[in-house]
Amino acid sequence: MSNKKEIRIGLIGCGLMGRTHTNGYKRLGDFFPEYEYRPVLKAACSRSEDKVKAFAEQWGYESYETDWKALVARDDIDAIDICTPNDTHAEIAIAAAAAGKMILCEKPLARTLAEAQTMVDAIEKAGVKNTVWYNYRRVPAVTLAKQIVDSGKLGKIFHYRANFLQDWTISPDLPQGGTALWRLDSDAAGSGVTGDLLAHCIDTAMWINGAITDVSAMTETFIKERVHQASGQVQKVGIDDACIFHCHFKNGSLGLFESTRYARGHKALYTFEINGEHASIRWDLHDMNRLEFFDHDDDAIVRGWRSILVTDSDQPYMGRWWIPGTSIGYEHSFVHQVADFFKSLETGEPCAPTFQDALETQKVCEAVLASAASRSWKDTGVENDIS
Repeated sequence: MSNKKEIRIGLIGCGLMGRTHTNGYKRLGDFFPEYEYRPVLKAACSRSEDKVKAFAEQWGYESYETDWKALVARDDIDAIDICTPNDTHAEIAIAAAAAGKMILCEKPLARTLAEAQTMVDAIEKAGVKNTVWYNYRRVPAVTLAKQIVDSGKLGKIFHYRANFLQDWTISPDLPQGGTALWRLDSDAAGSGVTGDLLAHCIDTAMWINGAITDVSAMTETFIKERVHQASGQVQKVGIDDACIFHCHFKNGSLGLFESTRYARGHKALYTFEINGEHASIRWDLHDMNRLEFFDHDDDAIVRGWRSILVTDSDQPYMGRWWIPGTSIGYEHSFVHQVADFFKSLETGEPCAPTFQDALETQKVCEAVLASAASRSWKDTGVENDIS
């Protein structure tokens, strides 16, 4: 019999993120065995009984629900994990907070800044533990980039640039709305690439480089109308297919961000590069275990970009895994976030990014969309660096 303290998980949403989060819970005890707390897969929830029953059986949940309100009301659930479309995040999180549950919420926090603020108010009033799944922070090479910047090796930062490129919505025959395509429905998603993809870039950028203070943006919706699966009718498309914005950071550096779902040949190209006074770093999701580093202090005859393979045990998170030179993957970023959350239960410290941190990212997203709509610079309202 284990003497570990149990945290009973109630998962809402059985799609891709439901799988990645569940995998994280299942691997925690294998690779972080000394932690005081352990997750128990108590119940999964989805509106489709056939789907959620199969999911619960496959992934090892003890039970299932078809009504999230019933799940939140259960006394045998300690933490609610929200893996649902964006339009449901606020209602579920507010109810879970009122019920005294811990909350782990998928990104973005909400569809709008006002909606996100209600969520922050609710968890602060309830005093419940919370975190938001901006998982790319937990890629070891990205965490190492943060450590290098914090060390001062780059000196004064001049530039931060990032992009996130996909190509899956190019076909005009692709409908909007429904179970699989809610990201194309503005009522469900709130925005397109800004909230879905650029939110990741913005969170990482402000975590590494500090607050974004103002933005100038443009967006485009290339296909103006699509059939909506719910009605079968052709309707106006309300989400942004592409977005480009530049910005000022609080530290005086400049930022350049681009995201699109119309970059033929790119399935999930996420990159960032940071240029400083003394050195530069860059990272590419397609080679996620590698961080490139340029140090101007190197002797001129050998000065150039070096490739750092982030697999050694003294590099972030890697001591938990295999041997130097062998790689880990996308799914491990979620294991690391689960681990950090469960460690925070021991220490009492917040598990970043918290709802408050995610609210700051939401402020930037809102300013980006407002800037694009008005074709003018917009202040973000972000004053403090996020944790």
